[in-house]
Amino acid sequence: MTLMEAIAARSDELAQKWAELILGTYPKQTQAVWRSNRDQFSNPVGHAILTSTSELMPLMLTWNDAQAVANSLGTLVKIRAVQDFSPAQALSFVFLLKKLLRQEFLPELSARGAVEELLSFETRVDNLATIAFDIYVAARDQVARMRVDEVKRAHTSIVRRANLMQKDVAAQKAE
Repeated sequence: MTLMEAIAARSDELAQKWAELILGTYPKQTQAVWRSNRDQFSNPVGHAILTSTSELMPLMLTWNDAQAVANSLGTLVKIRAVQDFSPAQALSFVFLLKKLLRQEFLPELSARGAVEELLSFETRVDNLATIAFDIYVAARDQVARMRVDEVKRAHTSIVRRANLMQKDVAAQKAE
């Protein structure tokens, strides 16, 4: 059985394990809550992690639809882009897939002398990281623009109020 066949056969299990590794990047209390509750509405982040990993596993095998990969990856990257993570921490979850694959398949592949299969698949993980980086930068840019727009709106509101106050003071002096 080739590595691709083994990954395909265990796709759901590997997606679950990858999701668990991703959850491990969060504080202990957060992990406990998100692991115990997989409901989409009361735990949207935990649900998004599992959904993204479940969607990405088969896409990683076929590797023929960049837009689908970006969409599945984008959900998770955008969540992590607005959380209190450094860029390296936010995107480290991609490389956790490499760790998982090595734990699960390296001993068997080494025994068969087929480590190059794993290295070949890891190239896809590296490419996934570059896609994640692009998505992360775009998400952070969007957050920055939103913050600037909010400051502009607040400033405009303050100026408008100040102008109204000036008109009231000028009206009172004219009386």
